[in-house]
Amino acid sequence: MKDFNVIKKVVLSLTLLGLVFTSCSDDNEAAEPENEVQDVLEVQRSAEIDQIDNILGDLIVDAYEEQELDVADRGTYTRDIPDCVTITIVAQQGYRQVTLDFGTDGCMVRGHLIKGQIVFDYTRDLDAQQIAINYNLIDFYFDDKNIIASRSIIKELSNGNGNPQFTHDLSITVIWPNGAQASREGTRIREWIEGYGSGIFSDNAFEITGNWTATFVNGNTHTYEVIVPLRREVICYYFVSGSFDVQRTNFGGLFDYGEGNCDNQATFTFNNGTEIPITLN
Repeated sequence: MKDFNVIKKVVLSLTLLGLVFTSCSDDNEAAEPENEVQDVLEVQRSAEIDQIDNILGDLIVDAYEEQELDVADRGTYTRDIPDCVTITIVAQQGYRQVTLDFGTDGCMVRGHLIKGQIVFDYTRDLDAQQIAINYNLIDFYFDDKNIIASRSIIKELSNGNGNPQFTHDLSITVIWPNGAQASREGTRIREWIEGYGSGIFSDNAFEITGNWTATFVNGNTHTYEVIVPLRREVICYYFVSGSFDVQRTNFGGLFDYGEGNCDNQATFTFNNGTEIPITLN
């Protein structure tokens, strides 16, 4: 009888232990999809920062190029900045400060409501091969996302391919309306491959390379490296092609914008080969 009681206790203990392991396994299985959703959400948010970077870059480059035209050429230059943006220039000997004011109510720019100001300055030097353009964002909002940045762009008049090139400092913080937040650090090289000198900004195309790190408010950090140059056509809200590698502890994959279509569709392929569609905002 004593032996039977011992066996009974052992069986009961093993049963309870089995339940514990089953419960832990179930919890892990439930957590994995939740973690995957969080990872994909962070990748999507990073893609939103790409959009913001693209349009900020477009606006500054467009306004800068217009300022650097001869007076006679400015009358024929077709800029891509809408009339609802107020542009103010402070010109001194060899120096320019340009303010793009989108107002407190906002201005629609390529399908996005932008509020606040972009203020940039640079020193003119017609003989210089590189020009530093420094800019600040003041009370700046992009589709209700608060954007905080004080950055620089280095313009190279002619790179190894004979094209103008802009090297962007990517120091930026984005705060979403729901309190989500991400910061980005790194470098992006933007080569002007089509349309330079045509006098029509909307026919321009750029190829973008570089690497950067995005840090989210929950402490997650993603590293990004462009694998296939990202093609940016000014007439499209999104990258039309190209891919970049994304890596984080226990997570990673390839984000791909496709083969040239102007749409809001992309794909993300996890390191294990699982591919999911991504719809860009």
